[in-house]
Amino acid sequence: MVMDHSRKAIPDPLQIRLLQSADLVHADRLRALAGWNQTRADWVRFMEYEPSGCFLAEWEGQPVGTVTTTSYGSDLAWIGMMLVDPDYRRRGIASALMQQAIAYLDNEGVKCIKLDATPEGMMVYEKLGFTAEWELHRWEANPTGDASVAFARETFPDQIDWDAQIFGARRLRWLGRLADRSAIVSVAHDEVGKVTAFGMAREGMRANYIGPIVASDEAGGLLIAGKILRRIRGRSFWDLPDANTSAAELAKDSGFRPVRHLIRMWRGKANVSSQPLLQFGITDPAAG
Repeated sequence: MVMDHSRKAIPDPLQIRLLQSADLVHADRLRALAGWNQTRADWVRFMEYEPSGCFLAEWEGQPVGTVTTTSYGSDLAWIGMMLVDPDYRRRGIASALMQQAIAYLDNEGVKCIKLDATPEGMMVYEKLGFTAEWELHRWEANPTGDASVAFARETFPDQIDWDAQIFGARRLRWLGRLADRSAIVSVAHDEVGKVTAFGMAREGMRANYIGPIVASDEAGGLLIAGKILRRIRGRSFWDLPDANTSAAELAKDSGFRPVRHLIRMWRGKANVSSQPLLQFGITDPAAG
């Protein structure tokens, strides 16, 4: 049998490359199709913080998917903004993007990778080696109201030792960037001036977003949450760990209701533990 060496290999229609500034119009189109709340400023922050770890999927040259990574040192990293154009699903694009993100973080020596999954996506991530850790819910208030935030910016601290134990890793550089773009930054101190709690809120494409709010004790977390709630109006999202029942009670009393279920998952050499009881609002499902 004579082989026909004149035939050219058919190129793979799927290509994955680094996400670049010129791609943001396509990335935000995918975000809008999914109905997510992130803004262009969020996209820019992901790319500026982790320029080698944000990726775009193209199908025959057409932008059809995204994924971002956010590293907090070598101990912990997050995978987020996992989006695929609805017209291009079931072609292996999501799996390829996830494998690209995992390979990048593994190559960077990250010991533990986390993400926040929907119940529908949980089985997909389990096949990639992820294990459920704890659950959280998105709470929503005033679903038909026009969202607005009354700006109130306090100085964000340059040192918060206890946040690493509560979140699971040092993330001050990320928090500083987030504070620079947040409409509300609130900080509580003890009698000697040590930071005991902090919180933020910012504008989103669909609603105000409350978080992160982290505290060294329950009283501080509720204090910061209450201060933020008094300065937001209209439609608002607040993502809370299910274990933090005191935050959930405050949300309920403030007119919020749970509307979306998420599962925090991890993979890696060992899980980096966290303390959901002292998280009174996460940063973003895309970043923890």
